[in-house]
Amino acid sequence: MIRLIVSDIDGTLVEDGGSSLKPEVYALIRKLGEQGIRFAAASGRHVAGMKYLFGPVSDEIAYISDNGAYIEYGGNVRALTQYDRNHMAEVVADLRRLGIDIMIDGPDGVYTDSKNEAFVGWLKNSYHFRVMCMDDVMRLTAPFVKIAGCRMSGISDGEVDELREKYGGRLKVTLSGMQWIDTQPPGINKGRALTTLQKELDVAPSETMAFGDQLNDIEMLSCAHYSFAVANARPETKAAARFLADSNVRDGVYKIIRLLET
Repeated sequence: MIRLIVSDIDGTLVEDGGSSLKPEVYALIRKLGEQGIRFAAASGRHVAGMKYLFGPVSDEIAYISDNGAYIEYGGNVRALTQYDRNHMAEVVADLRRLGIDIMIDGPDGVYTDSKNEAFVGWLKNSYHFRVMCMDDVMRLTAPFVKIAGCRMSGISDGEVDELREKYGGRLKVTLSGMQWIDTQPPGINKGRALTTLQKELDVAPSETMAFGDQLNDIEMLSCAHYSFAVANARPETKAAARFLADSNVRDGVYKIIRLLET
């Protein structure tokens, strides 16, 4: 019996940067909740943008945000893993060298010193993040959980590999969607966060269904017996999943979870 559904957002449930769901999805999440099947959203996004996306049911689901650094359920923060500030200057310098816009995720919002109006507008109007613009992100004194870089035209695997090799075990470097490169403390991933949530809810992996498309979803898929890659997923993600769903633009997640409705 399925008791928990967890889905990635960008590239899985919606198109990258998507800001709305079909009304049928909200209704189905609510109906499944009445059947005792909880829903959790898992994303590299900040939790504020995730809550905006889930609007009518935002208070009824769980959140794994910032790739697992932040977990919230029932209006309470269940986990928060802070970034080691000692790595900040080096990471910011590398992202600037690559010509990538920088965004830093804090518990209460995101920070950027980007002068790229299209990028800042995308954060505000598509992701619906609470954006704090700064002259220089290196002046940030508030705690944060992630330093991310974005190139709206796309990040290459080679750029990710370069930073992953450089930082080794010091930081986890991940391609998130096609436009984002995330750097976080080692050990942070959606799978680890899902395991924490499963323990909180007393739900076993055999009672869990998970959906993903990208490399940062692979650990999460390994924590669910009913693991699905959407048709547009990377080959590595498809290889890690037990099952295949239709693509994000063809409502793959909705088609599968609708089968659980009684």
